[in-house]
Amino acid sequence: RPFHVEPTNIVSVNDDTQRVTDEASAMNKRIHYYSRLAPPAHRALIAPDHVLPAPDEIYVYSPLGTAFKIDSCTDGHGKNSSIVTIFMIWNTMMGTSILSIPWGIKQAGFTSGIILILLMGILTLYCCYRVVKSRKMISLIDTSHWEFPDVCKYYFGSFGQWSSLLFSMVSLVGAMVVYWVLMSNFLFNTGKFIYNFVHNINVTDIVPGTNESNKVICPGAAKDYPPQNGSVTHFSGNSTSFELFEEWWDKSRTVPFYLVAALLPLLNLKSPSFFAKFNVLGTASVVYLVFLVTVKAAHLGIHLEFHWFTENEFFVPEFRILFPQLTGVLTLAFFIHNCIITLLQNNKNQENNVRDLSVAYFLVGLTYLYVGVIIFASFPSPPLSKECLEQNFLDNFPSDDIMSFVARIFLLFQMMTVYPLLGYLARVQLLGQVFGNVYPSVFHVLVLNIAIVGAGVAMARFYPNIGGIIRYSGATCGLAFVFVYPSLIYMISLHRAGQLTWPALIIHIFIILLGLANLIAQFLL
Repeated sequence: RPFHVEPTNIVSVNDDTQRVTDEASAMNKRIHYYSRLAPPAHRALIAPDHVLPAPDEIYVYSPLGTAFKIDSCTDGHGKNSSIVTIFMIWNTMMGTSILSIPWGIKQAGFTSGIILILLMGILTLYCCYRVVKSRKMISLIDTSHWEFPDVCKYYFGSFGQWSSLLFSMVSLVGAMVVYWVLMSNFLFNTGKFIYNFVHNINVTDIVPGTNESNKVICPGAAKDYPPQNGSVTHFSGNSTSFELFEEWWDKSRTVPFYLVAALLPLLNLKSPSFFAKFNVLGTASVVYLVFLVTVKAAHLGIHLEFHWFTENEFFVPEFRILFPQLTGVLTLAFFIHNCIITLLQNNKNQENNVRDLSVAYFLVGLTYLYVGVIIFASFPSPPLSKECLEQNFLDNFPSDDIMSFVARIFLLFQMMTVYPLLGYLARVQLLGQVFGNVYPSVFHVLVLNIAIVGAGVAMARFYPNIGGIIRYSGATCGLAFVFVYPSLIYMISLHRAGQLTWPALIIHIFIILLGLANLIAQFLL
């Protein structure tokens, strides 16, 4: 089964009674949680070293990146309180999609974008409910360690097993490709900032932008602004070294290849559990992005005009035909369906699962709304058009912007620690299913990792559009795990129980059609 790792040397069994102790049972579930959890976007958790306890000590791993003794838990069995469960779901869903939400709102239109974030949040939450209920509908079989792919295998046989593997790989590899594109972007801008600072170089970007101290630029319009008298206004040293730097430090032609030397060896490690200790950086990154957005908006002010259906030089219509591009991004932004069962089964109060899941989704939606709306509303129009909003909103701030520099270097380090974990999970899913061994040989692992890294390099070189990659991968894996499988399993379960009604049938067929339309629209718009 995907993500299953035998917890050897953890479960204590009495040779006379063959009874598992309560403490070992709790630890067993904790190890299953980390070994089977595979979030779809940019988050990955496996059992870190400090989770594996000494025989006389039991520890749990909090989403804050801290180890606690199990006797500090209120029930003594390693269960999470509601607040920890809510935060864990929020922390798992928040990922790279947040960088593309403002661009998605621009593509859909401001009013349409807000409505779609709310509707997609409600729809994906409902489908998440169906996923949680799916395992409980199976009787006479021990499903205590099942995740949703196991449920798919139960209902659809080998087709469900291999199709769920395929769509899981799409989400994982898609996340790794987005990571590579973003890491190339962040490394390029970080290196550029450091080089210019060390050599006292002041570069005037040949792109339109504002002239205030909090400068905002429009990189997409650079092709319409030919160079005038060069791009360097002042520097110390000779121009030859600067030109050489620009030749060898290019965002798409060179930097994506430099990352290979750093990350490919890490992907080949048998167990990259060391990197799981840096998961707290994901939370810190989101918090800092919210802080950055708030400070920038306070300085830039609000720039909004409402043009419901007509084009304008500086503003976009409130409703646009390109809205499916936002729904594709949101499908991945709200995607947690393939691991939500494990997250909730560690909740101490199981009767609160529906409430805690709803609160977590509300907080995720609120975070996306806040970042997306604030960035869109504060984008300075005029003098710039709202069309200038980039697929990664950090690209709208120049490389010498201090706050953006801190965000980029923070995100770069965080992604470089998470990337090996995503690669490990991809290896566990694919090689574990095909060969029955997550590390069949160095050759097998190397070939898989070269293929994944090659996909990332190719995208960073020829298609460095994270919004496009996110919406394609989100709509593809979401079709299976969000729309089709939860609805089909629910209808099959009701049919077997003789409780399927026409309203339920129509509603869930409609949900399936929405998912299919969402995927098709990504290739048409």
